[in-house]
Amino acid sequence: MKIIANSRIMVTQRQLISYAARPWQALRRFLIAQFVRVLTKPLRNYAVRFPNDLAALKRHLRKGDVILVEGTQRVSEVIKYLTQSSWSHAALYIGDELVRRHHPFVRQARAAFGEEVNFLLIEALVEEGVVVSPLSKYLDYNIRVCRPYNLHKDHLQIILDEVIHQIGYEYDLQNIFDLARYFLPVSLVPRRFRRKALQFGSGLPTQVICSSMLAAAFGKVGFPIRPRLAAASVPEPVPPARSWRRFLPGATQKTSSVFFHRPHPTLVTPRDFDLSPYFEIVKFNIIEPSRFDYRKIVWVEEEEETASLPQLDRSLP
Repeated sequence: MKIIANSRIMVTQRQLISYAARPWQALRRFLIAQFVRVLTKPLRNYAVRFPNDLAALKRHLRKGDVILVEGTQRVSEVIKYLTQSSWSHAALYIGDELVRRHHPFVRQARAAFGEEVNFLLIEALVEEGVVVSPLSKYLDYNIRVCRPYNLHKDHLQIILDEVIHQIGYEYDLQNIFDLARYFLPVSLVPRRFRRKALQFGSGLPTQVICSSMLAAAFGKVGFPIRPRLAAASVPEPVPPARSWRRFLPGATQKTSSVFFHRPHPTLVTPRDFDLSPYFEIVKFNIIEPSRFDYRKIVWVEEEEETASLPQLDRSLP
């Protein structure tokens, strides 16, 4: 009887702990929902600096290209401020990869996007997590196309496998706070210690942000984005037949080698793809070379623009 009574007491205690935790979990979900609602509010003033040609974009894009976006939400301004960059979002172009693979999600994508199912990208959004979106979604945004230089075809498939597998993952909001703690100039932690003190987001494998998802995928095949380079001197190997020469004075030579230190994926931001020397910038909006002649451009002089503006009354009262 004592064993039964004790087991009942244990069950009751577990139930009480579970019931006590539920209000806190509900409060946490409520606060997160409110935080996401604030972050995803659209900005009032957003200007497209140059109109995008969707046909040219489709023609020039390749699978594996990284598309940088200047977002239109409040969280976009936060990321741009923290990283001191024009780019707040990054997505990976996969084209018709879902159709080619007969992916389970392709039927839903075809119903939602129609023919645009052949021009898809994968991205991690604050409110939706990792999703598939049509390329035309960012037609009226400021964007930049970054192409990994000399990426091997087999490695491209590994990268595509990695990001497609993450469809449905949640967005890691914790990483936004960590980025703020790392990038803000005012901090209680000295800058040289911030990298060690950083917690790298929530640490959950099913929670990512846009740039960390892409950085992890490229890192899986050893493709660099913005590594930290360090030079080191290493002894030059001596052929076995002449190994006795290493005992002669001055026979041992050292060569300088460069070692790559890979940053943690959660520390990679959209700006890093833009600044990386290993990604080419694809100017898809440029006019065809055969049609472009700068000598035929009709320029509007600054004086003419000023004359067309309403004049201010500068007279003193």
